[in-house]
Amino acid sequence: MKKFLMRLHEATLLFTLFVLSLNLSAQPGYFPHLQKNGKVTQLMVDGRPYQMLAGELGNSSSSDSVYLTAIWPKLKAMHLNTVLVPVYWELVEPEEGQFNFQLIDQMIRQSRENKIKLVLLWFGSWKNSMSCYAPAWVKEDFKRFPRIKDKKGRSAEILSPFYNENLEADREAYVQLLKHIARRDKSHQVIMVQVENEIGMLPGARDYSDAANQKFNEDVPRKLIDYLVSHRNELQPHLLNLWSSQGFKTKGNWDQVFGKGLATDEVFIAWYLASYANHIAAAGQKVLPVPLYVNCALNRPGLNPGQYPSGGPLPHLIDVWKAAAPDLNLLSPDIYHGDFREWSRKYDLTNNPLFIPEIRRGAENGTQALYVLGKHHALGFSPFSIESTDNPEDYSLTQSYQLISQVQNMLDKHPQTGVWFDYSHQRDTLHFGNYKIIASHDFTLGWSPDSKLDDWPASGGIIIQTTDNEFWVIGTGLVLTFFNAENPVMNVGLLAVDEAEKKGDNWHFRRLNGDQTHQGRHVRIPSGQWMIQRVSLYDYP
Repeated sequence: MKKFLMRLHEATLLFTLFVLSLNLSAQPGYFPHLQKNGKVTQLMVDGRPYQMLAGELGNSSSSDSVYLTAIWPKLKAMHLNTVLVPVYWELVEPEEGQFNFQLIDQMIRQSRENKIKLVLLWFGSWKNSMSCYAPAWVKEDFKRFPRIKDKKGRSAEILSPFYNENLEADREAYVQLLKHIARRDKSHQVIMVQVENEIGMLPGARDYSDAANQKFNEDVPRKLIDYLVSHRNELQPHLLNLWSSQGFKTKGNWDQVFGKGLATDEVFIAWYLASYANHIAAAGQKVLPVPLYVNCALNRPGLNPGQYPSGGPLPHLIDVWKAAAPDLNLLSPDIYHGDFREWSRKYDLTNNPLFIPEIRRGAENGTQALYVLGKHHALGFSPFSIESTDNPEDYSLTQSYQLISQVQNMLDKHPQTGVWFDYSHQRDTLHFGNYKIIASHDFTLGWSPDSKLDDWPASGGIIIQTTDNEFWVIGTGLVLTFFNAENPVMNVGLLAVDEAEKKGDNWHFRRLNGDQTHQGRHVRIPSGQWMIQRVSLYDYP
């Protein structure tokens, strides 16, 4: 009897632990989530900080199971820990109310087998402004699912955000997708979900459908007015200037509050696009509480609203989106032109951690990744059409991700920053504790014959301070010179510099000196070489 009671007690305890584990898995904190640590927002996955060393598949690469299967070895060869994968409304719900999740199940299973996490991209109502991924039953029933109209009353292949039928159909498909993931993805392979894709209005600045015109002539929603009032000292200049031009009015229609013109048209459509996306996000959060975001096609200089995809979460409209879409965790730039450092700065905000879900694939990607992960503590970095890389072993991103994966624990714990250089931007001044560091492009030394050219290869890296006088440097094409910031009469010497490489759980070191450090003058990683160096400093008069 005593043995029976002991076994019964053990069985009860095991059952209790099992039930507790089920309850734990249902708690939001157990899912991938964002967590503020000091001034830095981190993505937490499996209970640990996680930076996405990612790439995004091309638009059609996940529409076929055979093609998708062949991609995984290439992703692993590039040291990705995350892949961004499109999910198409037209394939998920080919007939109204009939859902097909076979491709989703395959993605989840193969990502688990290959130990690569997933970010799903919902191609629902809009993809690059257009509604090309809506199912045929939506496209063909244009009376039930109205399109936007231009000033002349002509329709475009863009679902209007002003009609509930459009929203409800998209939201239902999205919720069914996330419910399926919640049931099937017990290991939390899906760590984030994108809502729609590059939302924006073309070929005009706003929709001129009957429903849109009615909303435009109504008072600006109280929710937006309240946000403007409470955030008046923090608003982006564009929106602040529009509002101030009309005397900071707190009641009136869109023209009365912001003035007549294309800029007001864009603020108007931004509000309703963001509200639409937020309805979908809020419904999704209830069934799968992972971080949700919207990405943005960036505007080019000199173009008016309507000449670019207008109304998306662009830098000058971020306040509108934050007010209308509080259930979206972040707004993210897709960078294909301009200075990626400036775009990164504009999206790295107190209430918006930086994540780059798309960037033009190219030779500079490896150094770009180092810069945004180190400088901005970015949640992740993801070149587009990553599977199109012909020679993964020669791709700069492969080299970069391989180095980052070795020092990931340091990045989670220690002060750091990132640098990026080319011919037009050759050096930066950094400050760490008592030390000032002049970081420069390797070509500033003039040793390379190519340094005389005006087209320098991109260089960059991450500098991590692990103790008062120890730094770790990872990257390529860098020169670092150290100075005592508190007492300039003291010199700073290189006590020891070691090339470092992590194999398994162990670090291996090779002492660098002489020519490798220019006889102790500075730390150098030559252009064309990707390296980790551990640096110890000392001060002397």
